[in-house]
Amino acid sequence: MDNMTDVKSAVDEIIIDLSDNNAIIQKLDASSIPHTTYSHTLSMTADDLVANVPLPSDSNETHTKNLFFKDKKHGLFLVCSCTDSEVNTKDLGRMLKLDGKVNLRLADEELLLEKLGCKKGCVGPMAIMNNADKDVTLVLDEALMSKAKVHSHPLRNDASTALVPTDLLNFIKLCGVEPIMLTFPQKGSSSATPLPGKVPSSRPDGDKATSKPKLPPKDKNAPKSTNLNKKQTKKGETQLALKWKKEENFAMWYTDVIVLSEMISYYDISGCYILRPWSYKIWELIQDWFNIQIRKLDVENSYFPMFVSKDRLEKEKDHVEGFAPEVAWVTKSGEGDLAAPIAVRPTSETIMYPAFADWIRSHRDLPLKLNQWSNVVRWEFKDPTPFLRTREFLWQEGHTAHSSFEDANVMVRQALDLYRRVYEELLAVPVVPGYKTEKEKFAGGHSTTTVEAYVPVAGRAIQGATSHHLGQNFGKMFDINYQDEKGETQIAWQTSWGLTTRTIGVMVMVHGDDTGLVLPPRIAPLQAVIVPIVSKNHPLEKFASYCEGIVKSLQDKDIRCKLDDRSIYNPGWKYAHWEQKGVPIRIEVGPRDLENNQVRLVVRFSGEKIDAAVDGLADTISKKLEEVQNGMFAKAVQFRDDHLVKVTEWKDFVPNLELHNLVLTPWCGGEHQDWEEWVKNKSREESLASRGESGEDDRTATSVAAKTLCIPFNQPELPEGTKCIASGLPATCWVMWGRSY
Repeated sequence: MDNMTDVKSAVDEIIIDLSDNNAIIQKLDASSIPHTTYSHTLSMTADDLVANVPLPSDSNETHTKNLFFKDKKHGLFLVCSCTDSEVNTKDLGRMLKLDGKVNLRLADEELLLEKLGCKKGCVGPMAIMNNADKDVTLVLDEALMSKAKVHSHPLRNDASTALVPTDLLNFIKLCGVEPIMLTFPQKGSSSATPLPGKVPSSRPDGDKATSKPKLPPKDKNAPKSTNLNKKQTKKGETQLALKWKKEENFAMWYTDVIVLSEMISYYDISGCYILRPWSYKIWELIQDWFNIQIRKLDVENSYFPMFVSKDRLEKEKDHVEGFAPEVAWVTKSGEGDLAAPIAVRPTSETIMYPAFADWIRSHRDLPLKLNQWSNVVRWEFKDPTPFLRTREFLWQEGHTAHSSFEDANVMVRQALDLYRRVYEELLAVPVVPGYKTEKEKFAGGHSTTTVEAYVPVAGRAIQGATSHHLGQNFGKMFDINYQDEKGETQIAWQTSWGLTTRTIGVMVMVHGDDTGLVLPPRIAPLQAVIVPIVSKNHPLEKFASYCEGIVKSLQDKDIRCKLDDRSIYNPGWKYAHWEQKGVPIRIEVGPRDLENNQVRLVVRFSGEKIDAAVDGLADTISKKLEEVQNGMFAKAVQFRDDHLVKVTEWKDFVPNLELHNLVLTPWCGGEHQDWEEWVKNKSREESLASRGESGEDDRTATSVAAKTLCIPFNQPELPEGTKCIASGLPATCWVMWGRSY
């Protein structure tokens, strides 16, 4: 924030810092745009602002009046003007050159929250940053540009942010928005420029005989005007198309996909996101499958509180040190301070294990196998990314206690194999199971196993899920003791294992394309969508019973399907919409299909088109869905294997990283943390040098440095005498390296 003494002189309010929890302020700060935010009396309207937060008449500053309109035909408009400007909806339609019937109406608060992420009375021009769908047209009053400062709400109506007009414009353009500039008349002005085709009410009596004002002659050489409200699209395209290509800008492509496919909406607290029904249904399908599998292992679901006392959290030293930087603390209740701070769970070992100590008394109480589905808060500061790295996420966490190391180890591997199956059998994403090194294992545990996935194009690995053998460490800390068959006191052996909504992000990155999502059928919220090809001569009524019969036949076979009978969209728009959402099969029904008792199937994964008979259609689609599932997995395996290489000399290590490869190397053992750190630093140094770069931000979550991913269970043959690629010591295993998310 810059030093805004002039604002203090103009507004007798308190300058405040909202950078911790306000998305607009965070973006302004990140973009180095000078601004000042100050608190004031709650003001719902522009008139309230003028009355409650007066600006001196000689300051040439203004608050904004903000109106959010919707029109059934022309879409959504956020109009921001000076408080003394007159905005007339009838005139506005003409000024925007909207063709045909115009019916601009103020949108309700529900739509305001959905599109701009703020409540009624909290809107300002900078709220346009929350319009992830880019379907709101921003209209600015030209008069704002002549002001010394523009004051507007930063998503709350008890504060305002002051900016010079050019900085306001810069902010808006950084959001990817090009505003339409219009000149509005001032309230009570009688000298406003008349709009074409309308006789001003203030015209002298002698002029009223003229029904239309004369327009200036057109310049034949002038370029044709364009409707600034409409996005320019190529013939045959809809405005649903992604703006970024996967190969050109992977990070922006990923954001585009998850927003436009209606998986995610952004929230006003950085690092927290809204899971929309399309993505949450995928998580529910994973839950349904996983619950069936863990019940076969005698694991029961339960739920434990989300809060943990400081004493309990800090009881296991190594464990808390591993999570300390990410722990979120509750310190207040209302206006009062809590007697002691309470942590919001970063994981549940220290929450659950005191209860384990109460419940386990005898060997007959073992094994104890519990699972819970819950949310977790880890206050990440490294480039939050939806699904992959968020401050709050959903997961399942299993916790078990056993009478022996071996029994616990069996549980660890059983849980990890379920994670492998989630990725490979449900998400069609191949993974490499293995052990984490000592440096990368779970804090406070005995050992950690993992499944590691590979993300094409980005060329990075990502940890899919982990299963930990905790040994007896937590048992000692929390007195989880029991009497064995001989009556002797023993300490329980424990495990913990977890899978998160990261699974969804990995699936999107592996399978998505330049059109949008490509969903594996087993976790697709809809496996098939029926689109009738309606027209004036063939209205929906002609297709209704035919399509409903198809829906019933598919549902009888447990195929998740939907009839898209929305009348406001044409078939082409629906095709694009469902392709972007990744629905595996589109079922088109046209007039000829009715005559021939058939449908046309369009496969999202391959683009294949098939004419299929309605009789036996459910069986046809079931087979095709299974074929698609297998095809997606095979394609991902091939791509991963093409980028998994063996390297035995250091000189080949970084060049292979630069080729977006995962690298298997001989290693002197997972306990050599010093050499692991050497590889990390050396690979970063050489990678930056090869790119001509001097350094990278230490806070980045996607470093160019390599890290150990795992020591794979499936070990290639290691010839005798093979040396570690880093230390030169005798190699004891192969380890897999890569750049990682």
